[in-house]
Amino acid sequence: MIKILQGVDIVEIGKFRKVFRKSDAFVSEIFTTAERRYCESKKDPLLHFAGRFASKEATLKALGLGLTGTGIDKTFQEIEVVTGPSGKPSLSLTGWAGKISQKKKIDQHTISISHSGNYAVSTVILIGSDNR
Repeated sequence: MIKILQGVDIVEIGKFRKVFRKSDAFVSEIFTTAERRYCESKKDPLLHFAGRFASKEATLKALGLGLTGTGIDKTFQEIEVVTGPSGKPSLSLTGWAGKISQKKKIDQHTISISHSGNYAVSTVILIGSDNR
């Protein structure tokens, strides 16, 4: 049987901008080197950072996790939004997030990111098998 898990998250750009400006460490704690390089190459990096942040939150929701509990310390870095040659985003899950994904038998995913006006939104769908 196929198992489908979905998560969605929306980020208000104004609030995100305040957090972004408040802490110099925020970007390096949340985003991987590759994500930072990608976002910083764009005309308005903040929109792309906000979209990736929403993707990380949506992934946690799809996995059925919150931001508390054992192993959460580096989880945002373990959920990486990878940009393919066509610009299409995909996910790379490592560490604790990767282990949870394996435990849930996830073998496919799809991700969509959009930003418009004051919001960035992302939806993540994880597909796996449910062998009962």
